[in-house]
Amino acid sequence: MRKLTFVLSIFVVLTVYVERLQGYQVMLPPNITVPAIFAFGDSIVDTGNNNHLATIIKCNFPPYGRDFQGGLPTGRFCNGKTPADFIAQSLGIKDLLPAYLDPYLKPADLLTGVCFASGAAGYDPLTAKVVNVLGLSVQMNMFKEYIGRLKAMVGEERSASILSNSLYIVVAGSDDIANTYLGTPFRKFKYDIPAYTDLMVRGASSFIQELHDLGARRIGVFSAPPLGCLPSQRTLRGGKQRKCVDGPNQVALLFNSKLSAALARFNRKYSEARAVYIDTYTSILQIINNPQSYGFEEVSKGCCGTGKIEVVILCNKLSPGGTCPDPSKYVFWDSYHPTEKTYKILVDELLKKYVFEFFEANTTIAMYNN
Repeated sequence: MRKLTFVLSIFVVLTVYVERLQGYQVMLPPNITVPAIFAFGDSIVDTGNNNHLATIIKCNFPPYGRDFQGGLPTGRFCNGKTPADFIAQSLGIKDLLPAYLDPYLKPADLLTGVCFASGAAGYDPLTAKVVNVLGLSVQMNMFKEYIGRLKAMVGEERSASILSNSLYIVVAGSDDIANTYLGTPFRKFKYDIPAYTDLMVRGASSFIQELHDLGARRIGVFSAPPLGCLPSQRTLRGGKQRKCVDGPNQVALLFNSKLSAALARFNRKYSEARAVYIDTYTSILQIINNPQSYGFEEVSKGCCGTGKIEVVILCNKLSPGGTCPDPSKYVFWDSYHPTEKTYKILVDELLKKYVFEFFEANTTIAMYNN
């Protein structure tokens, strides 16, 4: 009996290890298809659109992409893949989600989805304008252009099927709170925190409504993360000890509660569609508070440079100290963005938690080898 218990314990430990190492693939029932994935929002899912803009918010240079295929800096704000890539991979669609503005984008890529996201965009229209990136209204216009190209390729009927059965990921809000509101005086004169989070939710609701009107039926909306625990916020507002800052976290939580309620109203209105609130705040905070259980050693600093403030153009090949020897031990790549390993863990956990809300109850999840 003791021997059996020991064997079972080892099996459980190995299973958890293999799951974290390999990831999950969503196995859909025969009558369910996900032909494509589309990503909108900010740098968390931008796979290279900012490369083609006249903005300082870009990362198409080393050390970004250090652990990407071939060590290439593709414009992903990370050392490797983004959540958009991992979700596309887990759904069995493709390994990477290309940027819509990629000059090498192939017609076949349009059939399986593209990324419209732009680093530093937000639900507040001012957020993108300040740094000259693609706001959500511009991303929506790009999506409309995409639909026209899709219809020209495969016709109205197949286009409608692709649009209605695909998965849409929306990730924004962090730059609104950390940069536009808390980081500048632009909005504070007109809005207090409750009013500003209302403005953000109106922007999110309007965007999701327009996606629905264009044919989207499966929409996942990421919450704001625990912004006060980002290395940059610890440095700017966390005092000498660089502790997590309560203020930004409380703003994020207020926004998240309003966003969740707005999505619930959307779902009551449209029985044929689902807008799923994806709570990244709790998942990321669990990693930050329990790093050892996920194999991390450093949570307060990024891997790039000193790890305290370097991000985008400040994270470069001349950054003091270069980059850390092993990014897999770090929760954050730079002072704002998680590492590839963190994203992979996060996506695996979120898929397990939320996939049933998008698809039928008999959807199952199985491990797969990358």
